Amino acid sequence: MYNLVLKDLKLGVNPWFFILPLILGGLMLIPGWVYFLVPLYFCFITVPNMFGGFKSQNDLIFSTMMPVTKPDIVKSRIAVIVILELMHLLIAMIFSIFTFRLYPQMTYIFFPPYMGFWGLCFIMLAVFNLIFITMYYKTAYKYGAATTASTAAAILFAGLVQWAGIQNSWMHGIFYGSGTGNAALQFSILIGGILIFAAFTLLAYRIAVRRFLKVEIL
Repeated sequence: MYNLVLKDLKLGVNPWFFILPLILGGLMLIPGWVYFLVPLYFCFITVPNMFGGFKSQNDLIFSTMMPVTKPDIVKSRIAVIVILELMHLLIAMIFSIFTFRLYPQMTYIFFPPYMGFWGLCFIMLAVFNLIFITMYYKTAYKYGAATTASTAAAILFAGLVQWAGIQNSWMHGIFYGSGTGNAALQFSILIGGILIFAAFTLLAYRIAVRRFLKVEIL
């Protein structure tokens, strides 16, 4: 599997997608912006272009000609997705540190990028992974509908929690009010988001393997 991951990172993924997280991370420096959009750009830009590249390169046929199993093919592709997702999130988190230093008195309409917010971002990408990966591996080459459905679900999640953060006093307190100063609470939300991300991605892997084993490759 390790060699499959290297194959994707070196040959399948355009180098531009390793630079993109650095560029998009800079959007965190926009004061009071909708910071959910930063990780969502992974869904908007990286996934459709990357999987379109895999399809145009006949990557599926090439991978099945190698001495590897179908579960390894799925596992390596998911590993590449997760690596890129973590790059987007971790770089954006680093930029968010400078956001607070640049705008210490900022009044936020949308979620400020405290640790709890990043926990929500992990959950958002967990929802994306669960839908995209499971839908994609029904065929292992049709990515359009999977991208559309998973991106729509991620946007819906972001929109609902953002609405709740503004309208619900309990949520508002956690992400805007006194809860932002509670390091233990914020860290717990972050860890909870990471655990959900890991659980959903693992579940997506298991469903994807079952579906991919039924795919006949000509």
